[in-house]
Amino acid sequence: MVKDQEVERIAKKLDKMVQKENTDGALDLLKELKNMKMSLETLQSTRIGMSVNAVRKQSSDDEVQSLAKSLIKAWKKLLDGAEGKSEEKNKGGPSLQSSTSSSTTSSKDSPGSSDSKKPETPKTPTTPTTPTTPKFTSFPPVPVTTDSVRTKCRELLVAALQTDDDYKNIGSDCDTLAAEIEDYIYKEFKSTDMKYKTRLRSRISNLKDQKNPDLRRNVLCGNISTERIATMTAEEMASAELKEMRKALTKESIREHQLSKVGGTETDMFICGKCKGKKCTYTQVQTRSADEPMTTFVLCNDCGNRWKFC
Repeated sequence: MVKDQEVERIAKKLDKMVQKENTDGALDLLKELKNMKMSLETLQSTRIGMSVNAVRKQSSDDEVQSLAKSLIKAWKKLLDGAEGKSEEKNKGGPSLQSSTSSSTTSSKDSPGSSDSKKPETPKTPTTPTTPTTPKFTSFPPVPVTTDSVRTKCRELLVAALQTDDDYKNIGSDCDTLAAEIEDYIYKEFKSTDMKYKTRLRSRISNLKDQKNPDLRRNVLCGNISTERIATMTAEEMASAELKEMRKALTKESIREHQLSKVGGTETDMFICGKCKGKKCTYTQVQTRSADEPMTTFVLCNDCGNRWKFC
C-alpha cells in the first residue's frame, strides 16, 4: 500500500498550485498518483481527493482534467465499496443478535427446548444476502466502448459539458450525455477516421464556448437531445449573436452584388487585382451618413472580380 507521507507530499504540492493559480507540473503528479495503489485509510487521512478535485477545477488543460476526473472516480468506487460493506454488516448484526436472544429466552422458559431449536438458527443470517434493487433504473444504460480514441473523445465531451457549474445546478449526468453523443457520431461514420474526429471537435469547441452558454445549457437540460447535437451544423450551433452577424453579412453581400450588377459606369481608371485588366464598371453609393464619403463598388468585366473602397 501507499505510504501516507508520499500522498501527503503530493497533496501539499497540488494545494500550492491551486493557491498560486498555476497548475504547471500537475500532470506529472497525477500520473504518479495513478500508479499508486491507494487504500481507504490513506484517502481518508490525507484528503487527497479534495486536492485533486481542486486542481481539476483550476486547470484549463484537458489532459489534467481528464486524469483528475478518472482518479476521483476510482477513489469514489473504493469509498462506495467500503460503505456498502459496512451497511451489510449493520443489516446482518441485529438479526444475529435477535436469533441468539430468542434462543436464550426459549432455553430459560423450557429446559428441554434448547436442543430441538438449535438446527433452525442458521436460517436467519441468509436474509441480508438478498440482492437489492439497483438505483436509477429509469436511466438508459451508458453505451460501453473499449476503444482508446472513443474513450478520449468522451472524456473531452464531459469536460466541455462541465465548463461551468450549470451541470451541477441542473443535475445532469455528463458521463451519460457525452457517451450518447459520441455513440451517435460513431454510428454515423462507423469508424474513428478524420470525419469522425472533425465532427467531435466541432461539438467540443461549441459546447466549451463561453460566448454560447445557451447551447450547453440546452443540451444539459434536454432541450437539445444527444442525437440532435451529434448532427447539428456549425450554423445551427452558433450563438444568437453570431447568427445575427452572419445574417447581416449575408444581406450586405447580396446588396453589394445587386449594386454591382445593376447599372454602373464603364471606365479604365481601375486595375483589377485578379486579372490586371482595366475594363471595369463602377457604382457609387452613399452607404453611411451624409457627411461621410460615398462607397465605390467596382466590377471587372473580364473576370467578374468585385471590390469596394471609400
